[in-house]
Amino acid sequence: MYHDYRDRTGPLTRMLMPALAHYVRNWDAISAGRVHEFVANSSTVARRIEAYYHRPATVIHPPVDTAAFERVPPEQIGDFHLMVGELVRYKRPELAVEAFNQIRKPLVVIGGGEMLRELRGMAGPHVTILGPQPFNVLKHHYARCRALIFPGEEDFGIVPLEAMASGRPVIAYGKGGVTETVIDGVTGSFFYEQSSAALIDAVRRCEAMMPDPDRLVRRAAEFGVDRFSEEISHFIEAALKGRATFNKSQRVTSCAHIF
Repeated sequence: MYHDYRDRTGPLTRMLMPALAHYVRNWDAISAGRVHEFVANSSTVARRIEAYYHRPATVIHPPVDTAAFERVPPEQIGDFHLMVGELVRYKRPELAVEAFNQIRKPLVVIGGGEMLRELRGMAGPHVTILGPQPFNVLKHHYARCRALIFPGEEDFGIVPLEAMASGRPVIAYGKGGVTETVIDGVTGSFFYEQSSAALIDAVRRCEAMMPDPDRLVRRAAEFGVDRFSEEISHFIEAALKGRATFNKSQRVTSCAHIF
């Protein structure tokens, strides 16, 4: 995303970035050469590792504490959509604000960041920007929103799984790690152009779907803590057994240190 970051910086940073990026790339390539095994948090990242480092990576999706979230009966579901996350430019929060300004439907935004003031200036009467909130407020809104809006591209994306663990569907930009967690037409809907028009169309398609909350919760559970612990433990043990320089006592010490 080098070009995206460069296009959104100030003139001085934009001028310095090419020279600095060249140095950082060289340092990164040398450092990567010392890595014995790569673990990627998504297939999206594994493909990037293959493209830039020419090395394979094992995909182990990160854990989501699905038990920390709650479900509510249908009569407690509100009439608002929800967006959660840091309000930074690559996450494209302005798309959600623009879209819900246009369709005049309630949107609640939870999160802080460099765009907080700008988004509050953009928000129309149907958009409520709460800023950073404690977990109990976040959990309350997850469980009661009509759907989660996820307009940016992420390497993985924990937020959509937190919404699904709450029994709520996800409306997401169909690129990046979210394509490995959300099932289009089953647990949510994708849009493939980062525009307010495309997002509005996905909102309408999701409203017509009526996703099954039980199916959403089951999908989120596939990315739970127990699954992650098992996968990462097996990976570490296999990697250490494959290196002759490690003896049995070193294997135990290394695994204990990591966990």
